[in-house]
Amino acid sequence: MPSALASYPQTYYAASTPLPAPAAPLAGRCEVDVCVVGAGLAGTSAALHLAERGYRVALLEEHRAGWGASGRNGGQALVGVAISQSKLERLVSASDARAIWDVSVEALGFMRERIARHGIDCDWVDGHLQVADKPRHLGELRAAQAEMQRYGYPLPTLLDGAEVRRVVASARYIGGLYDAHSGHLQPLRYTLGLARAATEAGATLYEGTRAVDYASSASGVRVRTSAGGIDGEVHCKHLLLAGNTYLGALAPALARKIIPVGTFIIATAPLGEARARELIANNAAVTDLNWIIDYFRRSADHRLLFGGRVSYSGLSQFEAESATHARLLRVFPQLADINVDYHWGGNLDITLNRAPHFGRLQDNVWFLQGFSGHGVALTGIAGALAAQAIAGTSERFDVFARIPHHDFPGGTLLRRPALVLAMLWYRLRDLL
Repeated sequence: MPSALASYPQTYYAASTPLPAPAAPLAGRCEVDVCVVGAGLAGTSAALHLAERGYRVALLEEHRAGWGASGRNGGQALVGVAISQSKLERLVSASDARAIWDVSVEALGFMRERIARHGIDCDWVDGHLQVADKPRHLGELRAAQAEMQRYGYPLPTLLDGAEVRRVVASARYIGGLYDAHSGHLQPLRYTLGLARAATEAGATLYEGTRAVDYASSASGVRVRTSAGGIDGEVHCKHLLLAGNTYLGALAPALARKIIPVGTFIIATAPLGEARARELIANNAAVTDLNWIIDYFRRSADHRLLFGGRVSYSGLSQFEAESATHARLLRVFPQLADINVDYHWGGNLDITLNRAPHFGRLQDNVWFLQGFSGHGVALTGIAGALAAQAIAGTSERFDVFARIPHHDFPGGTLLRRPALVLAMLWYRLRDLL
């Protein structure tokens, strides 16, 4: 049986998903072409595309497929990366920045195609709305629209305050930018759909199996595993690390480039279709422009899913439910009579510059991480790019690998306190 760790957290997503039986853990030795560590969106996508190319694939997951951020996030699938294109252009060449943008646009069509091709029931809905609650945000929306226009993206629609309030039943917002190409979905269902497609294509999923360490040589990679005290080994030609903040000591060089940030979501009791429609008339996913963002959307069963609190301290979810609920009521005070049915949290991986971090540790050891809260769409195509690179076509993967990344300052002991102090400035700025 899988280890005791192989269970899902108590989220709305897990409660509303038909959960598959656990996959068996790895016991003993297996030989494959590629070992993928981490059965989230990036890892399952890579395993799927490698298996479709005929590679023998072992997909290792310490808990369950979709157990981490891939199955707990806000479900908003957005164009772009977590930093603006203008900032990205200061990190890489203009042509590379454009190529990264194009991949992010492709990622959304890529999701829709795979949902349809693999019959993944994940409640996909078109539409995303960025909203402004401060005058300075209006300039940011205009700049974002101009940036998208410069890249030839189908022009998003700028909305004034009255137009936004006809879509979102809140007096808080004074403008918005609507993008019909982005959208939202139930992320755990989507991740599990990719995992199912990967195994149907021939990949082998091992749940309850932690990758303990690895050794790489010119002849291949050996990965040592542990599953509830049972040791195992994977011998492979290539290793792909897609575990993000959960890799830990497996890859210290990668851990120094990201830091786990706690994020929290609540799900209300069902509102009924009419009342839910009154809150967000066009059923778009919504985010504001603050540094500590509020993000929310309707669920398929007419709840409001609302995220609006993060923790940079690394401490537990102290009063996370009440704090997130308070943020919800600042947006929708008319929901004061509605109970919260579910609340949960989890860690996302952020890089120092908020750009995604792809690359190689050795010639046959690859990694994907650092999606910085903007990975629902990008992770899927990132897995496909990694599969292409392993198969020998690495041009598009290498564009991302050229983004420069630095360790978080302060070393193991001081980097988190330094981050907390830095974030205080942005929290204060949100209040202005």
